[in-house]
Amino acid sequence: MLIVESVWDYPRPPRVERSSKRVRIVHAGVTVADTAGAFRVLETSHPPVYYLPRADVRGVEPAPGRTFCEFKGYASYWDLVVGDLRLSAVAWSYEEPSPGYEVLAGALAFYPGRVDECTLDGERVRAQDGDFYGGWITPDIGGPFKGGSGTSGW
Repeated sequence: MLIVESVWDYPRPPRVERSSKRVRIVHAGVTVADTAGAFRVLETSHPPVYYLPRADVRGVEPAPGRTFCEFKGYASYWDLVVGDLRLSAVAWSYEEPSPGYEVLAGALAFYPGRVDECTLDGERVRAQDGDFYGGWITPDIGGPFKGGSGTSGW
């Protein structure tokens, strides 16, 4: 029987926990990340976001732009380069996260909708709607989810 986590049971401010799942990211036939050492961030109304150790990711280069999270601090963005292909702002990181989120320092979070495939223990992930949040949706995560049209006021 599948046990479903409701994103409405997740806390605010967000909680960080180590993930027990193997995380893989593939683009253009190239595995760009493969780790069993990810952390996930759980925040009310959002599917989990997975942060991967930078040592387990290849092909990323710093991208322009920064944003601010009231909880985690300033986010930096990363492009993905696979062969002659450059994908803009496919990942972000908190290089100097706010207190309580230090474990995320330098780890990379990928937008699953901006690469060909993200999997958790071999199960393909569905991207959170919208262009700002980077949540990873699997059958064991229940919504409704913030991010889609009409949800900005949640």
